Amino acid sequence: MTNSDGGKDDEALKARLGRLSGQLGERNKRPDRTGNEVDVSASSTSRALSLGMRVISEFVGGVIAGGGVGWLLDKLFSTQPLFLIVFIGLGTATGFWNVYRMAAGSTGARGKDSK
Repeated sequence: MTNSDGGKDDEALKARLGRLSGQLGERNKRPDRTGNEVDVSASSTSRALSLGMRVISEFVGGVIAGGGVGWLLDKLFSTQPLFLIVFIGLGTATGFWNVYRMAAGSTGARGKDSK
């Protein structure tokens, strides 16, 4: 095998790889309900799942932390449901606030760049 044959094979493989990559890119785009093309590749799916898990953990973490603090304060001051109810409410509000900040942060960064 000579150098020139190897170079031709490499060029043919690169061209074929480019065509296949283009075809895969077209297959990963699907129109949504509004007619816009949406990327449905594995990386976009994994990013969406990652964001979903982060949203759930932020919300549930806020509720659990609030409930834990309320339960401890109820045990400390012997006021059974009072602090538990108050801090579960505060934990829920904190969870919603964290989810809101995540959603606003992803759109807010684009809005600042456009000024």
